[in-house]
Amino acid sequence: MAAITAALIKQVREDTGAGMMDVKKALTEAEGDVARAKEIIRAKGIQAAGKREGRKAQEGTIASKVIETANGETGYAVELNSETDFVAKTPKFVEFADTVLGYAVAADANSADELLEAKAEDGTVKVAIEEAAALFGEHVKVGQFAKISGEHVEIYAHKKSAEMPPSIVAMIATDKAGAAVAHEAALQISAMGAKWLTREDVPADVVESERRVATEKSLAEGKPEKIVPKIVEGRLNAFYKEVVLLEQPFVKDPSKTVGKLFEEVGGKAIAFARIEVGKGEEDAE
Repeated sequence: MAAITAALIKQVREDTGAGMMDVKKALTEAEGDVARAKEIIRAKGIQAAGKREGRKAQEGTIASKVIETANGETGYAVELNSETDFVAKTPKFVEFADTVLGYAVAADANSADELLEAKAEDGTVKVAIEEAAALFGEHVKVGQFAKISGEHVEIYAHKKSAEMPPSIVAMIATDKAGAAVAHEAALQISAMGAKWLTREDVPADVVESERRVATEKSLAEGKPEKIVPKIVEGRLNAFYKEVVLLEQPFVKDPSKTVGKLFEEVGGKAIAFARIEVGKGEEDAE
């Protein structure tokens, strides 16, 4: 029986795309015979983790959690993608998403890349994801990742239907006073999809692009040039009301803004994040 070395395992993994544990089992069963191990992997239908990479994984769920820290609270949210909603709603997939979230918290990860390199039970999280792909028979991947901190962190997880796991997670970090309206703010983030906290947070190139579009649109409508700057400012303000959280009309009472909601309790919003399943790649385009 040939010795089952790390180099041998690596070779079979690269040749088959199968997960580490599956390769170990196959090599043990084949008594170290690489060709036979590959046959075993093919026979069990677990070869193709590598081949699955080309298939889109845009279904899935989002696992989230708030933990106490020395300075307050930190919220984590991790999107775990599958190819189909059939797999996404299985208890094992949801449980695995919670396990991946646990690895993120344990490593105090700050990004999806850091999470993939974090320690898992049998190696890294990246290896664990590959094992999961073999188990579920689909391309599985870590999608969006969010982490925010403050004196208080509120999470709202939204399910699009009763039988499905959360598909939208909204998190908001506030000071202690702001905690009084944090839940309402999280509902707002989930429903209205703000992109920035304040207008000062909107990137300059985004503002400039909106200004150009508003100017060209106003001129195309035949507005007198001398009043175009005023019209453009009005359209920019409308843009801010759509994408800036604190300037959005509060959904439960549109007569006031979300910013006013915080002012009424003497509180402050510090940061927020919103993840929706399958939207990460779309937003990046």
